[in-house]
Amino acid sequence: MTLPWLFYNFFFDFFITILFLIFLGLTYIAANRNRAESYPETPDLMALVIVPCRGLDYSLEANLKSILSQDYRSHDVIAVVDSEDDPSVEILKKVGMKWIVSSDQCKNCSGKVRAISSAISASREYDIYVIADSDILVKGDWLSRLLSPMAHSDTGISTTFPYFEPVGGFWSRVKLIWGFVGLGMMESKLTRFGWGGSLAFRRELINGENMEFFRNYVSDDIALTKLCKKLNLRIAYVKEAMPKINSPDDFKTFMEWANRQTALSVYSTRNVLRYGLAFYGASILLFISSISLALFAYPAFLIFLAPAIINAARAVKRSGKWPVSSFLISFLVPFIYFYNLAKASSMKSITWRGRDYSLEQ
Repeated sequence: MTLPWLFYNFFFDFFITILFLIFLGLTYIAANRNRAESYPETPDLMALVIVPCRGLDYSLEANLKSILSQDYRSHDVIAVVDSEDDPSVEILKKVGMKWIVSSDQCKNCSGKVRAISSAISASREYDIYVIADSDILVKGDWLSRLLSPMAHSDTGISTTFPYFEPVGGFWSRVKLIWGFVGLGMMESKLTRFGWGGSLAFRRELINGENMEFFRNYVSDDIALTKLCKKLNLRIAYVKEAMPKINSPDDFKTFMEWANRQTALSVYSTRNVLRYGLAFYGASILLFISSISLALFAYPAFLIFLAPAIINAARAVKRSGKWPVSSFLISFLVPFIYFYNLAKASSMKSITWRGRDYSLEQ
């Protein structure tokens, strides 16, 4: 047997061993999720729901009406706009939601952070503050379910994650499946974070110097997540409080959104970039290798598709509709998310609701 042939055999065996180890790791991750947590209590805490508004979100009127129609008794709702000329003001008046004009003078914060800090500064008497994005559509028990973990004093943040309802074409369905990446992160305590579209937090998180830290951050949810961890408080995930976001995305709007969301995650911690590239890079390598080896070597190598198939089956279950397209799109998502990570690694700024924000740390 010649030396080149021996080298080829060694390389092939080594490569298969690496693939097998990746296969075991990804299969374990795909097949195991933390059990859903139960929060049967109802806290007796006064809450202020803050709704930052800028422009006209899709189904804005229905969204605002749903936020106003909550069964939790001890709460108030206030919207915050940049100016009285904002297009959302007419809808706020129509549905009867109270509103104020953002007045905080923070320098480096986003418009949303400015809106939230303005509402908090004007209303310090509440036990709990709730952030509700103007694009969410919620059920009548959304607030009571979201606040239920607050019955435990060690909970600093209670959050959920949305279902992106496709109301457009193909790319709105891609957004639905892409969103399941965040849903999977919520299901693990190791990767859980506060999602700012629907998030409740204790007043203690923004007391004293913590408020100044919050006021000078681009992302409200990243800042609150950092403050929660700093105080060694728990982040609770309430699946039952999941809102719906009607998403009419096309390719351009989806990619802008996905790149921005990923850039904010990387801005929060570079570990998202490191672990994300490693995880999705390994997923792509295993997927491509499985098909290639099955075609050119042995069909049995299709077993390496098991992690991707488990994830695809879970995507079908979560989507609740379009089983064929949901199943097939799930195989595309790792490639898209890997691109989002690579793109985000070089992004120095983001554009968010018509404004540019620096991501320089």
